[in-house]
Amino acid sequence: MGLLLGLCGTAHAQGRDPILVVGASQTDIVLRQGFTGTELLLYGALLDPRGRRADEDYDIVVVLKGPTEPITLREKEQIAGIWVNAASTDYRSVPSFYAMASSSPVSEIVDPRTAAIYEFGLDYIQLSPTGTIDTEEQARFSAGLVDLRQRQGLYNQFDGAVDLDEGVLYSVRLPVPSNVRPGEYTAETFAVLRGRVIASNSRQLVVHKEGVELAIANRSQDNSFLYGLFAISMSLFMGWAAGRLFAIV
Repeated sequence: MGLLLGLCGTAHAQGRDPILVVGASQTDIVLRQGFTGTELLLYGALLDPRGRRADEDYDIVVVLKGPTEPITLREKEQIAGIWVNAASTDYRSVPSFYAMASSSPVSEIVDPRTAAIYEFGLDYIQLSPTGTIDTEEQARFSAGLVDLRQRQGLYNQFDGAVDLDEGVLYSVRLPVPSNVRPGEYTAETFAVLRGRVIASNSRQLVVHKEGVELAIANRSQDNSFLYGLFAISMSLFMGWAAGRLFAIV
């Protein structure tokens, strides 16, 4: 009887989902003067409930997202040789930063429905548009938004970039550009088997400013009118000073 109970217990453990252990090279990114971006190392291990190597060959998907923000996207149209604002659409909560990396191409790991649920890839980012708009036009605006943020270095997809060492240890390096927004970031790791997400875990990161940069940012928000006047005055002064310098030279 004791042997039977032991075997049943082992079978139950084998049937349980694997355990994902996640880590990051840094959980605190400071935006100082001269910050040119950094590279974030996300790593971890995939183990079965007994702490051993998982019996199955899983795929790993890592998604790093920044704080969301509402935005209005406007389309430019040329009228009589002049570019003017034309159609526009509003979005309620757009990720300010998005990066996804996977151990294999996403199209080979999951179907489109699963990819949409977990936001696996640039085609499946949940942008949350507001109001009523034609479906085709909405898709065009959303594609334009993703393309714009890709060119800004804020949206990226890296298929096959996650390294898996003997199906246990995984790691990936994701670039974090200098124009990222301060706030809380979430790094989510998913274990995928035969098209299904079997396990997941997450890690919180913080991007923030310090020193002079933080003081300037606070002043611009607390006294936006005075800050605007100061910025205009500084621009005029720098223009005048540059003109005087070139006149002397």
